Amino acid sequence: MFVSWLSTPLSLSEEKSVFVVEPGASLHSVSQQLAVQGALKWPRLLVLLGRLRDQTNIKVGEYELVSGVGPEEFLDMLNDGDVIHYSVTLIEGKTFNEALVDLKQEESLVPTLVDKDATADFLSQLDLPNENPEGWFFPDTYHFVKGESDADILIRAHNRLRDVLSTEWEGRASNLPYENAYEALTMASIIEKETGTPSEREQIAGVFVRRLEKNMRLQTDPTVIYGLGDKYNGNIRRSHLRQATPYNTYVIKGLPPTPIAMVGREAIYAALHPAEGEALYFVAKGDGSHHFSTTLEEHNNAVQEYQVRKRVENYQSAPQN
Repeated sequence: MFVSWLSTPLSLSEEKSVFVVEPGASLHSVSQQLAVQGALKWPRLLVLLGRLRDQTNIKVGEYELVSGVGPEEFLDMLNDGDVIHYSVTLIEGKTFNEALVDLKQEESLVPTLVDKDATADFLSQLDLPNENPEGWFFPDTYHFVKGESDADILIRAHNRLRDVLSTEWEGRASNLPYENAYEALTMASIIEKETGTPSEREQIAGVFVRRLEKNMRLQTDPTVIYGLGDKYNGNIRRSHLRQATPYNTYVIKGLPPTPIAMVGREAIYAALHPAEGEALYFVAKGDGSHHFSTTLEEHNNAVQEYQVRKRVENYQSAPQN
């Protein structure tokens, strides 16, 4: 009887259900809970089996029970911690505040960064500036289980960013115009916002690096938009290009004071391995790619060609995902 009981399916009311093992729960309490629900006959046998196999150290979390699972298999799940995993994705090119919004929308995460004070305290624990932690979190898909929080995800994203940036900085090309890895991260964020075309990242990095070396302003629209903050309504105007902000690279020389978005590894690599060449300008062609120019005259002609005469309704500065 005992042997056949091991594989006798639990009496589940649905094809799939979720069983939650709360912190502090024991194999005995779990067995009793299943018995009360009518899912497990002879709960004491499950406890006995756990003791015989030294499998009483069950793991906290959510377990997916499917039709046909028996006591023996369920005990293995509890000891292996075979819990339900969720995932959330931080996306390249999004800002820190946008990432916070994405995390808040993930119902399976425990919300802890509920206001500015909580967020400021969290950033202080990571030794990051409260006024602007932009760029310090690596965009990727992060898996988690029930009980983890939005802060847990950001801690992992921050540690990952530091690891990636350190590795890429160690392998950087020579004679780059950056004083430190943070400046390279700032440049990478601009590259991230300027193009989603992988083949052009190093070219765009080359243009910006040469402009820095020649003491030319970067004159890149994404920095202007970032500096406008909530005042940006989707249309960038000539007045915006003249508006003085710490991020307006049409006004300031050099890099802005911080990154302007979350940065992927490819953009960091491009910032640290700019393509050689003579181009000092580029303009979006409207199909996601760019035209690169060496002289201002060539650039102005390209602007007329691609942004005036050929501008169409589906014009885009970067490829759509």
